Amino acid sequence: MQKKKLWRVLQILISVVLVIGIFVYAIPKFADYSSVWKQITAMTWLELGSLVAATVFNLFTYWWQNMAAIPGLGMWQAAVNNQTSTSVADTIPGGGYIAVGVSYAMYRSWGFTNSAIALSVLVTGIWNIFLKLGLPVIALVLLVITGKSSAALVLAALIGLAVLVGAVVVFALVLWKKEFARSIGTKLGRVASSIRRMIRKPPVDDWEEAAVRFRRQTIDLVASRWLALTATTVVSHLALYLVLLLALRHVGVSEQEVTWAQVLGVFAFGRLVTALPITPGGLGFVELSYIGGLILAGRDHADVPSDVFHAQVAAAVLVFRTLTYGIQIPIGAFTYLIWRTKKSWLKPQPDAEPPVTAPVTAP
Repeated sequence: MQKKKLWRVLQILISVVLVIGIFVYAIPKFADYSSVWKQITAMTWLELGSLVAATVFNLFTYWWQNMAAIPGLGMWQAAVNNQTSTSVADTIPGGGYIAVGVSYAMYRSWGFTNSAIALSVLVTGIWNIFLKLGLPVIALVLLVITGKSSAALVLAALIGLAVLVGAVVVFALVLWKKEFARSIGTKLGRVASSIRRMIRKPPVDDWEEAAVRFRRQTIDLVASRWLALTATTVVSHLALYLVLLLALRHVGVSEQEVTWAQVLGVFAFGRLVTALPITPGGLGFVELSYIGGLILAGRDHADVPSDVFHAQVAAAVLVFRTLTYGIQIPIGAFTYLIWRTKKSWLKPQPDAEPPVTAPVTAP
């Protein structure tokens, strides 16, 4: 236990050092903050209002996705659950796993079963991963059509395509054959047991049967809600991309400098960075990848001096991340209080059912 606490403290310290290093030393290499602030304050109230409206719409798309994944969930319950768990994931290194636990506690307090909760986390996680892997491929196709592709982008997209195809094949095999699901459950159980032995905990058991149960439940959910799951997942990613695109245009980065397809390409690869649990929500690394990618995309087409262009790009990215990352944290604190005080939503927890021990993936 002492080693676990020490490792946790070390994780936090590494994360803090990396974030400080990126914001204090790396980003100013592209543009100084005084120039960035000048670009931000040059936006009109109408432009700021449109960004806020796009951000609010983006939030709704996440709630709709949760509602598609867990039948019977109300929209405001989805809002409270999503915003609170997102806040946890965005403030703690490796917080995605803790966020799953917070989300689980909320769902249980509202009367949802273990299997329904775990299934919703699993399915939304898979759909989000599929889209994160597929978006770079789509972006590359669009860049090829618009004549803006490069060898590096082609290589990266091909790697992403290979990983996506492999993931889809494995998922399809799990749904297609019970024996394959049981085999996957057995192998994952062995890995989990090995990890648990390292921290002096008993091994897991029955993961093969849990995998079989998950297979049946997943088939039922996907068969009835695949369209809603797919539509809400796609819309949520595109709505997030829209906030970035609007931020760029409002600070003065034109279509001639960085096209909408190039922005989508940078956004697609930046979304992959968020999957790395190095810092909470990819803080620092996401900003750096967006700024660097967008400057690289528009360096030969800028209509303004390079220092102004760099400041515009940095301003757009920081506004984008403030709206889609920074503001989410206080909102999550507020929705947590709603969960703790909204007694009318509470329902008796369902009778005990077979334990759900299959691993889940954070959204």
